[in-house]
Amino acid sequence: MFVALFGSLGNAPSGAAASGSSDGGFMVAFKENPTFLTLNLVVSAIVVALVAERLVFQLLKYRVNSREFFTQIKKLVTAGNLDRAIKLCEAGDYPTLHLVKSGLTNATKGADEIDAAMSETLGELKPAVEKRIGALWSLANIATLIGLLGTVLGLIHTFGAVSAPGLSAADRQRILANGIAEAMYNTAMGLGIAVVCMIAHLILHQRAKTIQHDLEATQERMFNLLTIHTRASSSS
Repeated sequence: MFVALFGSLGNAPSGAAASGSSDGGFMVAFKENPTFLTLNLVVSAIVVALVAERLVFQLLKYRVNSREFFTQIKKLVTAGNLDRAIKLCEAGDYPTLHLVKSGLTNATKGADEIDAAMSETLGELKPAVEKRIGALWSLANIATLIGLLGTVLGLIHTFGAVSAPGLSAADRQRILANGIAEAMYNTAMGLGIAVVCMIAHLILHQRAKTIQHDLEATQERMFNLLTIHTRASSSS
């Protein structure tokens, strides 16, 4: 993704190509000094893999509509069909179903046992929702610093090459132009990765908060349903 973007940005203008000037594009800069650009390519691959894994996890594991599912569970619990409600929770490997099941399996016990069981399950589920999302901030900082380091060292190398004796004015201009282009590509790539990390973090973190709030609301609804059902059963 980043290679294609910077490669398109680095195409020399047609006039410059016609006049025979050197191409200071991304691929030329990459061939001249690939160290820091390669490091940021590795960081970008990690970012893409992390974002894809988190999106797949959130979209697949939490695709159950908790309100509709709770409505079905409520009908079964109200009718006294706890076994059928538990089997319904075993229909899929979804965190919301695990949370509801933890309450149902303790429905015949007291309110404290129900609350403890569901709180324990919720405590196991919530960290998984936020897992690795915070790493995007670190990756953004790492990419930026790698790009900055590549820029600084690239400029040092360029100024050293330009100051070499025996170079014509055209050669100095060509070396300086290519060196500055290489330095700027390092900066641009680091900043580009950082921007992607920040946008991805914003989206994934907001989705994670929404999922966590939904889990907490499901726990509260199930706790109220089961405690009311237990009291009604004991009184009758």
